[in-house]
Amino acid sequence: MVRLTTVLSVFFAVTAGQAADDMKAFPPAKQGMTRYVLRLPQQDDESAFQVELMVGKVVQVDEANRFFFGGKIEEETIQGWGFPRYIVRELGPMAGTLIAVDPNAPKVDRFITLGGNPYLIRYNSRLPIVVYVPEGVEVRYRIWRADAEVKAMKKG
Repeated sequence: MVRLTTVLSVFFAVTAGQAADDMKAFPPAKQGMTRYVLRLPQQDDESAFQVELMVGKVVQVDEANRFFFGGKIEEETIQGWGFPRYIVRELGPMAGTLIAVDPNAPKVDRFITLGGNPYLIRYNSRLPIVVYVPEGVEVRYRIWRADAEVKAMKKG
């Protein structure tokens, strides 16, 4: 029992120390910005996973239209470390489709994200994913996983 406790204590000490060490590369957020940090659990085959970053805000909108914000996620490599960090410098204006809706219809709260294609990055449990965004902006994520089965396409 003592041996197991010692092993667990060492494991958690290394994990906590490692967490503090790998954040040295990532400076605190500048004024007007917020830093989000995501630590991923280890997977057996991390090449089969990707992380989708979703940056946006909760806004009251109608249920019929699709909305998005202008802006982009930029990847920067931290000098001297080689680690990536992701920055959204500003959230542009919100735009959307123009489907006519009943003006008396109730508004709903929805998380509205940046427009464009999904922003997918490599899954890596050894480093935190660090994203800097303007204050008042949220970062959410989704994990994508490839099936182990690979299927052939038909010619034609």
